[in-house]
Amino acid sequence: MKKSIILIFLMILIFTGCKSNKSQDEGLNEQWMNDIQLNNGEKWNANIETTEGVLKMQDILKTHKTSTIEDYHELANQLNEVKNKVVKECTMKGASHDNLHIWLYPLIEKVSALSEVSTIENASVLKNSIVENVNAYSKYFQ
Repeated sequence: MKKSIILIFLMILIFTGCKSNKSQDEGLNEQWMNDIQLNNGEKWNANIETTEGVLKMQDILKTHKTSTIEDYHELANQLNEVKNKVVKECTMKGASHDNLHIWLYPLIEKVSALSEVSTIENASVLKNSIVENVNAYSKYFQ
């Protein structure tokens, strides 16, 4: 009986640990960099609202202080508001739109993960990944 209780307890710990690591890994998914393409070697044309939204996100990332978990959660909220506006106002079509989504979906995952982060270390890693993601926009879109 004692062994089965210990076994159940260990299984719960393993399951919880795996679940936690999985969500962190998903929040840092960088596969999009292998999937995104240029338009025959050129940047895709993006609608002005999308580009303005990305510039706004860059500004938020540069100016928002992040010293506490609450700061990181507020950063995630601000980025999420801008992201929602970008999605709502997107008028892009075709391959440019498809590639925008390749860039955008991982960003959405990272911002969502940042809103739930519980340690400064994880928050800092996520923020750095978000900065890289947002800054990469200009490599693919104009």
